[in-house]
Amino acid sequence: MNQFIFQQGQAKELYAFPHILEFALKKITSTQLNSLNPTSVDYMRIYFVLDGKFEWIINRNKFVLYPGDLAVILPGQVFGGANGILNIGTLMWLNLKVEKTEPGRILLGDWSSLTESEGITISKILLFNSSSILIKLREHATLLQNIKNELTAQEIGYTSRVNQLIDELFICVARKITRQNNSQRDFPQTFLKLEQTLRQNLAYQWTVEEMAALTGLGATAFNEKVKNYTGFSPLNYLINIRVSEGIKLLNQEEENVTAIALATGFYSSQHFSTTFKKLTGYTPSEFRKRNLPRKH
Repeated sequence: MNQFIFQQGQAKELYAFPHILEFALKKITSTQLNSLNPTSVDYMRIYFVLDGKFEWIINRNKFVLYPGDLAVILPGQVFGGANGILNIGTLMWLNLKVEKTEPGRILLGDWSSLTESEGITISKILLFNSSSILIKLREHATLLQNIKNELTAQEIGYTSRVNQLIDELFICVARKITRQNNSQRDFPQTFLKLEQTLRQNLAYQWTVEEMAALTGLGATAFNEKVKNYTGFSPLNYLINIRVSEGIKLLNQEEENVTAIALATGFYSSQHFSTTFKKLTGYTPSEFRKRNLPRKH
C-alpha cells in the first residue's frame, strides 16, 4: 500500500466527512524518540498494525502490538508509546470525532446509519472493554483500504459508502470483542465488571440484550448464566441493584425520595416506593425514619 495522510481541513478527500479528523497510512523507518508521549486523547483513534512491533501505553496499561493487531483508543483515555517512543513499522489509522455524552455512552454522529440501539450497544461494548486490543484482524485491513479507495476515487455514492464502511468497521470490532471475551471468559470476574458498570449508570434503562452484549454473550446464554450465578433473572437482579443503591442514598438525609428514584432508574417515586416495599417490607420514607439517626 502507498503511504498517505488525509487531514481534516487540508485534504479534499475529507471535505464531505467532518467526522473524520485524520486517515493515514505511514511507514516509520527509524525509531523516533519523544514523538509519542502518553497524553489524554479527545477523539477516537483506531490503529491497525501492518508491519513491525509497537509498544504502547493505552489507558495506562502497556501493550505490544504485532502485524494484524488493531487497537481502539477512546476519548479520555491516555495513549502513547512506551517511554514516548514511536517504533519502526507501518501503521494505518483512522481518527474520528465522537461525543461522549454521559457515562457509558458514546455517540458516533448523524453520519452513522446504525440504529440508536445498535450504536448504544456498540459504544457500551467499547467502553466496557476499556482497552480494546484485537488480535490478528486481517479483514480490517481490507475495510480500511476500501475506505481509502472510496475517498480517492469519489465515485457516485462514495459518501454513503465510506460511512457504511466505518459502520461495518465498528460492527466487526464489537463482534470480535465479544467473541474474544467468550474464549477468555471467567464469568464471575465478567459479572463483577458488569455490575460495576450498571451501578455507575443506574438511571439508564438497561435491556437484557445490552447487558448481555457487555459480557459477550447472547441474551439466552446470558439469562441462564445470571440465573445460575445469582438465582435471579437479569432484570430482577438489576432491580435488586437499584434498590441497594437506593438504600445507600436514603441514608443520606439531604437526598429527596423522588431524586433517589430517578437516579436509581425507577420511572417515578411511586414505582420506587412500590418496588422498595416489596423487597424490604418498608416504603422508602418508613425505611429512612427507621435508619436515620434521630436529632436531639
